[in-house]
Amino acid sequence: MKKWFVFIILFGMIGWVLYDNSEWQSKQTTKSAPESTDAEVGLKEGNIAPDFTLDNLDGGEMSLSDFHGQKVFINFWATWCPPCRAEMPHMQELYEEEDIEILAINLTETEPDVEQVNRFRNDFDLTFPILLDHDVSIAELYQIQPIPTSYFIDSNGRVHSVALGALTKEMMVQRIEEMD
Repeated sequence: MKKWFVFIILFGMIGWVLYDNSEWQSKQTTKSAPESTDAEVGLKEGNIAPDFTLDNLDGGEMSLSDFHGQKVFINFWATWCPPCRAEMPHMQELYEEEDIEILAINLTETEPDVEQVNRFRNDFDLTFPILLDHDVSIAELYQIQPIPTSYFIDSNGRVHSVALGALTKEMMVQRIEEMD
């Protein structure tokens, strides 16, 4: 009986060593493998962010692809949203101090009119681009549920992270520092 018990323990230990070693090898291979250039377009971390084109508050058009090669902070918001109002001053400070582009996408369909958005920009002295999602099609594309929701896109156009709810400046800076 003791021989079987020792044999089972010994067999289990050998099995564990082999399993653990194969897991370690797998992690090493994954770390050294080059990054795929055939990334999927999507909303998960590592995916290429879906491109879009929207009117901006100044009458022009902007696309996400216009900012390829740069870090981009996409923020979905509305003027009537208290958490959105709370994070806008932090976003303005960030825009002035950090090397990042901010695209603030207003859910314009939920606003009384575009003039409300313009007054909001002026009241908060915002200088980053404000894009108008007139029919919330981009909010639907990005599956926005709560607002504010923010996407951090790295300089390769990949989704780095997603944040639901309002962010402080410190939280924004931390996510930017984690990119690239």
